[in-house]
Amino acid sequence: MTRPLRIEKMGGWNPVTARGNERKAIFRDDADRPHFLEIVAEIVRRFRLRLRCFVLMDNHYHLLLELREPNLSRAVQWLNVSYSVWTSESSEDANVGAGET
Repeated sequence: MTRPLRIEKMGGWNPVTARGNERKAIFRDDADRPHFLEIVAEIVRRFRLRLRCFVLMDNHYHLLLELREPNLSRAVQWLNVSYSVWTSESSEDANVGAGET
């Protein structure tokens, strides 16, 4: 079942979450979290978002993003693909994308 269409409103606060495939860990060691946050900083700059808060768990993440432009879908896709490509170079277990909201 697909999720409902997201309404992207400028100034709106949007919760975003994604977990690892098969609920496997996406953050395997202490180097993964800082690298993920570097990518988050890049989406904030590149897509003109405001990061209000975040939580990084072993097998998923939560972000609360404020939109300045209606581009959340592109930003989240860029984030997940960028992190997945980086992690897939060293492991198959860290792919992100299951359960995006």
